[in-house]
Amino acid sequence: MIAHKSPISGIAAYQDKYIASAGYDNQVILWDQATQRPINRVLHDHLANQCAFNPDGTLLVTSSSDYTARLWSVPDLKLRAVFTAHSDDVEMSAFHPTREQIATASRDHNLRVYDFAGNLVHCCVGHTADVISVDWSADGEQLVTSSDDGTVKRWSAATGALLEDIDLGGVETDTIVTAPNGTLYAGNDSGQIIVIHGKDRTTVQGHDAGIKRLVLGADRNLMVSLSYDRKLLLWDTSNQALRQIGQSDIPDDVWPRSCAFAAKDTLVFGTFGASYRSYDYLSGQWSTTEIATTPGINAVSADRGSIYTVGDAGTVLRDQAVHAHTGSLCNFLTPLSPTVMVTGGQLGKLMDATTGRLLHQHRSPLNCGVRYDIDNTPHLLVGAYTGEGLLFRLEPDGQLHHLADIPLHDNAVKGVAVSGDLLFSVCADTGVAWHHARTREEIHRIDTAHDRIANGCVGLADGHFASVGRDLKLRLWAPDFTARIIPTTHPNSIKCVAADTTGRLIATGSYHGHIKIYDRERDQWTTEERPTTAGISCLAYDPARGLFLAGSYDSHVYEIAGKTA
Repeated sequence: MIAHKSPISGIAAYQDKYIASAGYDNQVILWDQATQRPINRVLHDHLANQCAFNPDGTLLVTSSSDYTARLWSVPDLKLRAVFTAHSDDVEMSAFHPTREQIATASRDHNLRVYDFAGNLVHCCVGHTADVISVDWSADGEQLVTSSDDGTVKRWSAATGALLEDIDLGGVETDTIVTAPNGTLYAGNDSGQIIVIHGKDRTTVQGHDAGIKRLVLGADRNLMVSLSYDRKLLLWDTSNQALRQIGQSDIPDDVWPRSCAFAAKDTLVFGTFGASYRSYDYLSGQWSTTEIATTPGINAVSADRGSIYTVGDAGTVLRDQAVHAHTGSLCNFLTPLSPTVMVTGGQLGKLMDATTGRLLHQHRSPLNCGVRYDIDNTPHLLVGAYTGEGLLFRLEPDGQLHHLADIPLHDNAVKGVAVSGDLLFSVCADTGVAWHHARTREEIHRIDTAHDRIANGCVGLADGHFASVGRDLKLRLWAPDFTARIIPTTHPNSIKCVAADTTGRLIATGSYHGHIKIYDRERDQWTTEERPTTAGISCLAYDPARGLFLAGSYDSHVYEIAGKTA
C-alpha cells in the first residue's frame, strides 16, 4: 500500500484534481484529490522537502536533501530531469509562470535557475546563509528569495543579477510570497509578516513563534500563515493593507510547515502521519478522517536495563512494548529518576514519558533535554525552538517544578548537554553557548561556532563537550572554549551525537544512515557502519552493555559496539 512512513514536510495541489506530498521517508506521493487515494509514488535518495505543480498540472518538481531537485511528468511520475548543481539540501523549487524554467533554493546559500532539460541557466550568489524560500514575480521577470541571513533579495530572471537587497533586521525569514500586484509578504522567526510594496513597508505581528510558511491563494485574494505556535491565520490580501479574517488552532497531527489551496474552500496540510489532512476555511472545520501514524524513532534512551524509544507517533515504547501515549511527535527522552522520565516535541508540551501526563506547556516545539544535578537534586534543561532553555527541578515528591526560562539563543536550540558545572547548548544559527548550571549565568558564547546549522551536542567530562552539525565536522570543545575540529567522512548532514560514560568514545549519526565512532584517546575514527539506508535520528549510550544505540527513521534501533583496542 502506498503511504508515507515518516512525516510529510511538503504538499502541493493542482486545482481539484491532484495532491502531491513530499516526506521524510524520501517518498513523493501523488494523490487523487477527490478520493484522497494514492495514484503513484517516486523516491529521492534522501528526505523530500517540498513539491510544486506547474501551472497546467502536467509536471511536478520536487526538492530534496539529496542535493537535487527533480522534474516529473504527471500522473505517471516519469522522471524528466534532475537538477544537480547544488552542494547542499534543496529546500524549495518554483516553476516560472510561463517559461520552461525552474528556480531552486538551497542550503548551499545559492539560488539556481534551470531549464526543463536540466541545464543550469543562472546561479545567483549573494546570500550569506541558507536560502529557504523562492518565488517568481507574476510577470516572471524577477525572482525573490528569503534566507537565514535575515535578508530578502530580488534577482533578474533574464541575467541572474541581484536587483535589490532588502534588510529585514537580521531576523531569519523562512518564507516569502509575491502577489500579482507586486506586493511582497515575508514571514520571519519573530512571528511577523513584513508587507513590502514598492518603498512602503508594514510589519504585522501575526504569531507568537516563528512563521514557517506563507501560502498565497492569489485568485482568492487570500493568504495563509503557519507557525510553530500551532496557529493557522487567514489573511485578506485584496487591499495593500493585510487584514486577518480567520484563524484556527492546528490539530496535533498537522505539521505547520506547509499547506496548499485545493478545491473550493479547502486547504491541505502535511502531517506527522501516513497521509495529509484538509481544512475548510469557510466553515472552519478540519477533516476528521483518521490518519495512520508513522513509526519513525526520534529519541532512544537506555535506563535501568530497558530501552525506551519515542518518535513520530508520540508513543513511548519500553523494550518494544507500548509504555505510554503522548499524542504527538516527540523529539527527546530524558530520565530524571528511577520513576520519572520526560519527553516533549512539536506541541511544546513537556510530558511524563511513563504516563503521558502533561507537565508543562511552552509556546513553541521542544527539541532536546538533559538532566543535571545541583546538590544531589535532579534538574532538567530543555531546549526550545524559540531559543529558550526551560529549567526545572525534580522535587522529592516526584513533581517537576518549573524554575525559569533563560535565553540560550535567538534561534532554535538543537542540542543541550552538561559537563561538571557547565551547561552547553548549540543552535540552528550555528552558535554555541556555555551557562553556569547553578547560577544560570551566561559564561561564554560563540555566534558562528559551526560553518552550518549545529544539530547536536554531548557532554564528555571535566568541562569538555562535543558538537556536530550540517558542516560534517566533529568539534571537541575544551574548558577554555576553544575547539578542535575533527573532519568526518559523513556524506550528508550529521544529525546526532553521543558519548560513552568516560567521554572517550564519541558516536556520530547522519541522515544517510551512517554511524561513525571517534576515539579521543587514539585520535582516530575506529568504527564506521551503515546499518540502514534511512537516517539515523538519535544516539544514546547503554552503559550496562557497553554499546551505542542508534534510533532510525525506519523505526528500528541498531546496536553499535565501540572499539577501543
